[in-house]
Amino acid sequence: MIERPTEAIIADAEAAGVHRILTVGIDGASCRAALAIAEDFPQVAVAIGRHPNASTGFDDADLAELQALAAHERCVAIGETGLDYYREGAPKPDQARAFTAQLDLARELDMPVVIHTRAAEEDTMEVLGARGEGLRVVMHCFSMPDRLDECLERAWWVSFAGNVTYPKAPELREAAARVPAERLLVETDSPFLAPQPVRGKPNEPQYIVATAQVVAEARAVSYAQLEADVERNAAALFGW
Repeated sequence: MIERPTEAIIADAEAAGVHRILTVGIDGASCRAALAIAEDFPQVAVAIGRHPNASTGFDDADLAELQALAAHERCVAIGETGLDYYREGAPKPDQARAFTAQLDLARELDMPVVIHTRAAEEDTMEVLGARGEGLRVVMHCFSMPDRLDECLERAWWVSFAGNVTYPKAPELREAAARVPAERLLVETDSPFLAPQPVRGKPNEPQYIVATAQVVAEARAVSYAQLEADVERNAAALFGW
């Protein structure tokens, strides 16, 4: 995958009307890189986390690293964190230990927490039920429409990525139509899940417009209304 210069990516996002970007760390190196970008570009904020597939051997030293990184003024959320049994890039006990530690860190810092779950719905919901009470939970790249009601009952935010635009994902569009306006977010999951018009290309912030357009259509609202709802929600969550 050929990476474009950060300056070009952000300039194209601005030209597309994307003026705020939350970039997400998945391990120590990517968190530090994200913070460096945020230091150079004021429209960028950072979520500091350890992805479940990067949680092998997670211990107190790893938690201390996250605590130090999250103290940076450009960090506004914890994550992405959660459970991933699809690839199981890390042992399940290590994933669980990293997950609960980051939930506790989000509580300690009074920050939102960005949740990744794949092929691990039951365990993810169980952990959040036990340790997530009172946290501002964002269900990242929402992929479990059959559990939507549970998420909404717990007042979590539901974030839709480019896969909501795919022809074979009507259930995601139906879920997007049902989420209350005050709980709705959209995202890129860059560089993955590029929306249908650019599917197969590396995803970028500028392409969130295509995803948001599909979500607006599913909700039978104007793009301007969808944009206003998402901007309001993100500002409330992330403090921008």
